[in-house]
Parts: sequence; C-alpha cells; structure tokens
Amino acid sequence: MQTLNKKQLGFLGEERVVNFLVEKKYQILFRNWRTKSGEIDIIALDFSNPKGVTLVFVEVKTLPSGNPETLEKELSVTKQKKIVKTSKCFLLEYRQYKYSYIRYDVVVVDMPGQEPIWHIENAFSEYS
Repeated sequence: MQTLNKKQLGFLGEERVVNFLVEKKYQILFRNWRTKSGEIDIIALDFSNPKGVTLVFVEVKTLPSGNPETLEKELSVTKQKKIVKTSKCFLLEYRQYKYSYIRYDVVVVDMPGQEPIWHIENAFSEYS
C-alpha cells in the first residue's frame, strides 16, 4: 500500500469530516477558505442551537500517529489566533453572518486512543 504524504492525508481527513458533519445535519458553506491571514479548513452552519443558527469554523487535524501533546502543539495559541483573525476576514466579506452565533471547533481524525472522528465543539474562543 502506498504511503500518503501529509497533504493527501489531510485531504482524506477533511473529506471524512465533511461527511461526518453533513450526517450531523450541518450545512457546509466553504472548504479551505483562504485569505492573506490564513486558511480555515471548513466553514459550516450548525442548526442544532435552539437560540439560532451557529456559524462554525472547523479546524481539521488528521493525526494517525498523534497523541494529546501532538494535538496541543498543532493547536498552539498562535494557530488559534490565526484562525480567529481569518474568521474575522470571512465575516467582513460575508456580512450576512455577522449576527450569527460563532463557534470554533476542532475535529481530530484517527488519533490513537480517541474515536475515529473526535469532534471537539467550542475547542477555543477568540479570548482563549
């Protein structure tokens, strides 16, 4: 079997996460949304909040040989700030979402010791 490089592994992980979120009734708006400040893997709407629709910025981490320390390193405060900054660029461009509830989720794929798809809702906030 051919070994996948990091980019291929990440793409396959994102594919699985998109399918996982769609099964949970999320509406996927964008994948790999980019701006000068960074990239957001998945931007979706979650309709399960009784107070209103939640705009979710999802960071996907495919870590088949990872552990909690690896995840912590991958999601450093610097990385979180970059995602928040990029999400603000998104909100400036797509003003129809500016009054939405906002959440930052992380979905970990294939990390030993966890579910095959581990969805961490509200993994961090703008003020983390």
